[in-house]
Amino acid sequence: MSQPEMPETRPAAAPDTELLALARRAYANAYAPYSRFHVGAALRTADGRTYAGANVENASYGLGRCAEQSAVQALASDGGRDFSEVLVYSEASPPASPCGACRQVLFEFAPEASVTCVNHLGEVISGQVKDFLPHGFRLEENKR
Repeated sequence: MSQPEMPETRPAAAPDTELLALARRAYANAYAPYSRFHVGAALRTADGRTYAGANVENASYGLGRCAEQSAVQALASDGGRDFSEVLVYSEASPPASPCGACRQVLFEFAPEASVTCVNHLGEVISGQVKDFLPHGFRLEENKR
């Protein structure tokens, strides 16, 4: 079986300015006293609503929450069930992409959504959620 092609780092193609501003604001509010690795994420629904999230660490490491998961939880808490795009901001180079758990959370809600990972240098990694998590796990409706 051949390996799926992964998204690549490329020069910035002007990320969405509204999502970038929201993600940068969330980045600034991240609670990361242990790793000092801040991440902000922002997503947009098809009808234009936006949600943001920051990573929030905890002394009990397993209880921390990633920025992408925080944004999806804000969406779900507001009754949303899907989104069309997500932007992840960090100061990592190359840009930090969603971790495996976040890829699965994003896939659950919107496998076709666009993902843009950008950093302070303007580097970008982009693709669709399904590109970041090939063969993502899904329960079939009739098996629930």
